[in-house]
Amino acid sequence: MTRSAPPGRVRIIGGEWRRRWLPVPAAEGLRPTADRVRETLFNWLMPHLPGARCLDLFAGTGVLGLEALSRGAAHVTFVERDARVFQQLTHNAALLQVGDRATLVQAEALQFLQTRASSPFDIIFLDPPFASALMADVMPLLVRGWLAPHALVYLEFPRGGAGIALPEGWRMMREGETRQVGFGLATCA
Repeated sequence: MTRSAPPGRVRIIGGEWRRRWLPVPAAEGLRPTADRVRETLFNWLMPHLPGARCLDLFAGTGVLGLEALSRGAAHVTFVERDARVFQQLTHNAALLQVGDRATLVQAEALQFLQTRASSPFDIIFLDPPFASALMADVMPLLVRGWLAPHALVYLEFPRGGAGIALPEGWRMMREGETRQVGFGLATCA
């Protein structure tokens, strides 16, 4: 049975840092992925995580990327625009002593994707603020060198919305939903 995080904290649920609670700042639109959703997601990702290079594009608390590191990902690049949230993410990464297994970038996601990818990612986490239209803007940019062959892309979106229009050549491998969110794992193969 999974528990919900108390206000202002989020928990790593598996791997090296299992049961570690991390502080979360109060910020508009910040919505850490629920334990139950992360448990399902990381069960799906288990065979793909060891040694994977990941991008947590709308990092927020960083819980998706930190969970990936905790479970064996080789490296995670975290991108977060909000200065206060980025500061807490930096603090949490230091607390866990992630070292050179993480790169933290304070930037807008679209600006970050306009730069040149140093190397492609095996797994990308896309969980933008629900009130934005960023999901549709970001997905087409990922095909410009950000995706490794057979990359996996996690998508989280409001439940009951219009759905996600995947770029040509992508397909949804797995899907799930809770009372609040829909989520899925797409492949770009």
